[in-house]
Amino acid sequence: MSLPVVTRNESAVHERVGTYGEYHSGAHASMVLGKEIDLRIFSKYWAHAFAIEQETERGLRRTLQVFDAAGDAVHKVFLREDSNHDAWSSVVDSLAIDGSEKLDVAERTPPEAPKENAAKRDALLSEWAKMTDTHQFMRMTSKLGTNRLGAYRMVAGESWVRPLTNDTPSQLLEAVAKAGQEVILFVGNRGMIQIHWGTLENIKPMGPWLNVLDDRFDLHLRGDHVAEVYAVTKPTKRGAAISIEMFDAAGMLIAQVFGQRSGENNDLSGWEEIVDALPTKTLETA
Repeated sequence: MSLPVVTRNESAVHERVGTYGEYHSGAHASMVLGKEIDLRIFSKYWAHAFAIEQETERGLRRTLQVFDAAGDAVHKVFLREDSNHDAWSSVVDSLAIDGSEKLDVAERTPPEAPKENAAKRDALLSEWAKMTDTHQFMRMTSKLGTNRLGAYRMVAGESWVRPLTNDTPSQLLEAVAKAGQEVILFVGNRGMIQIHWGTLENIKPMGPWLNVLDDRFDLHLRGDHVAEVYAVTKPTKRGAAISIEMFDAAGMLIAQVFGQRSGENNDLSGWEEIVDALPTKTLETA
């Protein structure tokens, strides 16, 4: 049964159509692993969930929607005509709670501001060179008293981090589509990260929105929200992992895009050519 599933933040909406596959629980994060739906779930931020039935011009629409404590959307699941509607009642009944009490909504927590630690710059560069897995990055920055964006700012212009111009997202999407390059595209919020694997084909800018409108994947990205962009290289056992990472003015990570390795040799040459051609932002204005 294929379902449209949506994860979003203030600046990007990520929609995949597919079937939920393997579920793996974890103390810090849980995962849904599959070719079409790939999720990282941070359930401690899940506060409210609703099963909604709504009459529309096309008939009855059923959705499951999850929100955080401030009422911001974490994840949504939409049933389509060919979905298993017979299972709807049993799923809803098994999860239902008494909803008669007043719903408490907390104050929204702002994104973590960039944390720089100039005294640790040399240590950061040294530790960065020793990485063997991208998952080591956040532990490294925490140990050195910084965070993701703070670390990028600290070493921007060095071999690991290249600042890019703010119009990079539109150029990146067009270049990926033209080359037929497969990518791994992450969009997330506090409670969920949703990942797309594959190509980006139909790029349709509309006003401030940069849109990918493909058969089983849609992306809607506010280009005017992008305040900082970096090309980031992290060493791993399989070779360099090169990403394009976009942040808003508050320092929130909007989206990440990696090249998808292909072939027996895990070839990333096409992705590297795309990244190398993106315009650098000079350090004086970065």
